[in-house]
Parts: sequence; C-alpha cells; structure tokens
Amino acid sequence: MRNLVCPISNEVINERVTRANALFTVLVVAAGLTFTSVAFFVFLLIDFYIRAFTELKFSPVSYLSSKLVNALNFDMKPVGKAQKIFAARLGFIMTLVVTVLLLLNLTTPALVVGGILVFFAALEFSLGICVGCIIYTYIVLPFYK
Repeated sequence: MRNLVCPISNEVINERVTRANALFTVLVVAAGLTFTSVAFFVFLLIDFYIRAFTELKFSPVSYLSSKLVNALNFDMKPVGKAQKIFAARLGFIMTLVVTVLLLLNLTTPALVVGGILVFFAALEFSLGICVGCIIYTYIVLPFYK
C-alpha cells in the first residue's frame, strides 16, 4: 500500500469529514438497496456530483458530516483534496450505474454494484483505505505514463 500514488493538489480537507461521508454513503446505499428505491440513489448522485464536479464547499452529505465531526469534537486530520475528488467521481459513476440498473429493473446487478460501493465506502470509513487511490495507481496512472 505504500507504493500507491494518489492525485495530488495543494488543497487539503479534513479526513475525519471524508470518513463520515463514507459512513453516510454506506447508510444511504444500504437503505436504497433494502427498499430498492431509486430516490436514495438520485440523492446520492446529486451529492457525489456536487463533491466531484463543482466548487461548492458543501454537499448535503459533507455538510452533515462536518457538523457531526464538529459535534464530536474531532481534531482536524488533513488529507489531499484531489484524491477525495477522484474517489467522489468514482462514487458518482458507481451510483449512476446502480440507478440505471434499478430503472431497468435489473435488481441483481444493481445489488452487486451497490454492494461493491458499500464495500469501498466501508473501507474508507472503518480503515481509512481509499480505494480510489488503488484504482488511480493501477488503472488510471499507467495510461498517463
């Protein structure tokens, strides 16, 4: 894991907030899959879009996450913003796939992709493992060299 290369920027954000974002992602995806409701995934699509493709400071989930981190009095733990933007873009793509699959009544494939998204978010939340960095290192970066 020490050989991972993540997207780099000069901007930093609080890793505690990103881990809380991952927790909320797990909860929203689990609820969406449990109720097979597209509404949960549309909400998550909007949230990931804001985090991944806009300059807005907060998305709904990141706003709740920052309030939770502040309420729990967690210290700031800086992490590169670019790697979390890349991870949010991956989350957006996976959420889009789940949404389309559910709209096409392909429940089993939606469960598989949603389960993978939950697994990735759970790794971030519980262990601080950014699967986006792994994907960037082994799949994206070789195409730029």
